[in-house]
Amino acid sequence: MTSSDASSTTSSAGGAASAAPRAGETAQPDLGRLSIDKTGWQSPRRSSRRRWPWLLLAAALVGAAVAVRLLFPSEREVRLAVVARVYPTQSMTTLVSSGYVTAQRKASVASKITSRLEWLGVEEGSRVTAGQVLARLESDDARAALDRAQANERGARADIGRADAELLDANRNHARMRKLLAENVISRSDLDTAETRALTAAAAARVAREALDAAAAARREAATQLEYTFIRAPFDAVVLTKNADVGDIITPLGAAANAKASVVTIADMGSLLVETDVSESSVGRVKPGAPCEIALDALPDERFPGRVHVIVPTADRSKASVMVKVAFDALDPRVLPEMSARVAFLDRAPTPEERRPRPAVPAAAVRGEGESRFVFVVREGVARRASVRTGMALGDAVELLSGPAEGDRVVADPPADLADGDRVRMQP
Repeated sequence: MTSSDASSTTSSAGGAASAAPRAGETAQPDLGRLSIDKTGWQSPRRSSRRRWPWLLLAAALVGAAVAVRLLFPSEREVRLAVVARVYPTQSMTTLVSSGYVTAQRKASVASKITSRLEWLGVEEGSRVTAGQVLARLESDDARAALDRAQANERGARADIGRADAELLDANRNHARMRKLLAENVISRSDLDTAETRALTAAAAARVAREALDAAAAARREAATQLEYTFIRAPFDAVVLTKNADVGDIITPLGAAANAKASVVTIADMGSLLVETDVSESSVGRVKPGAPCEIALDALPDERFPGRVHVIVPTADRSKASVMVKVAFDALDPRVLPEMSARVAFLDRAPTPEERRPRPAVPAAAVRGEGESRFVFVVREGVARRASVRTGMALGDAVELLSGPAEGDRVVADPPADLADGDRVRMQP
């Protein structure tokens, strides 16, 4: 037997023994199954080659992030303010109140009679003088009544002439009868008759004169009724509104559905005041004659000097306020009734120089000291440093003698680390 046959025989025997262990022996594990499978192993050089693409991708991502940050830096949220015109009187203001411009002389011009509007000679904005005819109503009936009254007056005057002639004749007859009675030519009864006639003629003359007075009064009444058909301006004014048109029925009460109570509304533009409500808790700071500054919403770039005209001596319990009327020192033709206004009550009268507005920014927007003061001007979302020269303090703002122009936006309160060129955005 060769050695190979012996080993195969031994191997076969061992395999048989392992397949069927003897009785009383413990089964041993198959050591062949504990061998390590090396088929999945790779050489170190091959593994490093596969790691390089991932490293390149990570580097590309980091580079892209850096590029994005450089090209599109992150925006910082800041508060923005605008370089605006500020009046120095703001630092003198003790109280601010809102109100409206009103005319102290204002009238809705109407008629005392009911008639149809025949002619209208004004429109909105027309300037009228006292006594000027604004409109005319139909007046045929009033004219006819005046003609009748004038005729009655003429008749009364004629009656006076007849009565005077009758009285003259009666007095002459009475005188003759007295002479004849003295001569015993007539009886006493004839004299009494003549005397009675004279007294009757005198009474008739007095009645005729009273009738003339009545006829004259009737004529004046008819003339007044005719005058009522002419609607005149009661004072110098400007027409604010036109309330009726030709053909409308004008009635004093306007009770009818299609009737109008007034023809036009007029106002004296020289009596314009600002009426404002001041709270009861603050009215003690308002004094008659105190200086004021009036700002109108319709003219935002203008300030009008004024003074306290009167404090109305009663309070409105529903609003817990007191009405204060403020007069303009000089009326401007651009000021119109019913314009909304704001009144600043000042602690002293400003000088002409203090009434001039100046460009200003919030004091917190200015950084630096002395000649190196600057602000950050925001343009297209980028903060740019701009040198400024400042002037007087205007309350919470400061005057700009040089620097950004009016309307430019600046950072209201720049952070300490804000730098020139940083991108910013307004805080929501």
